[in-house]
Amino acid sequence: MERIPNLKKFTLSRYANKFSPGRVTANPGRKAVLSVTTKSYIRKQIVNGTLKTAKAVHKYLVCTGHAISYSGTIKVMKSMNFHAKIKVKKPLLTKVQKARRLAWAEEHKNWTSDDWRRMVFSDETKVNVYGSDGCKYYWSRPDDKLQPHHLDLTVKGGGGSIMVRGCITYDGPGYTCWISEGTMKASDYVGILARQWFKDNNFKCDHTFNWPSQSPDLNPIEYIWHHLKLKLSAYDTRAKGVHELWNRVEKEWSTFTAEDS
Repeated sequence: MERIPNLKKFTLSRYANKFSPGRVTANPGRKAVLSVTTKSYIRKQIVNGTLKTAKAVHKYLVCTGHAISYSGTIKVMKSMNFHAKIKVKKPLLTKVQKARRLAWAEEHKNWTSDDWRRMVFSDETKVNVYGSDGCKYYWSRPDDKLQPHHLDLTVKGGGGSIMVRGCITYDGPGYTCWISEGTMKASDYVGILARQWFKDNNFKCDHTFNWPSQSPDLNPIEYIWHHLKLKLSAYDTRAKGVHELWNRVEKEWSTFTAEDS
């Protein structure tokens, strides 16, 4: 019909209704809740971070006159290929800290392998009697009942924890020591560390390495901490207290080799 020249669609439809009254027409279906333009705008706002959550998207749509439920908003977002994910935790950085990190990277970008071989990377971490502070998951089917192994069991006070200090070198892991129970401020353990390792190994102040604050992701020892905690989580039973936990830390730390670091 559209290929017939000099005839409007209205005229063609009028003749079709007159001479073919029983013809079957296609069902146009339900009108879309959101227009292509609205979806495009939402997509842009999600990507640039203006709309950060499904609730924010739903609130925007309701405020702009769209009759849509929260579950409907989620369906729309999924149809646009957006899927909810757990945010990756990173240190909160100020402009000054970002500038110092960049300056540090620029200063050392031309270092050779031999330069890095001379470095000792040191750091501390908290180890919990009752496992990680992070998110935990379990797998189940939609109709499965909640089971004991689906729960992340907690105890009042957290069950205890220890702060552990360690270091790694090119030749493998170095010392590790238990510096306190629970958490502690940097000023609390500077003296302990100086007496226990740096002073004992004849290190002077000019041997220390300038390090930008809030930069744990630049320290390769984070990889070792991760694997240490994986080893501790593989035990069939939890440690009965902080002393048994420290014994396990010492044992597992001693299993690391140069290949691990």
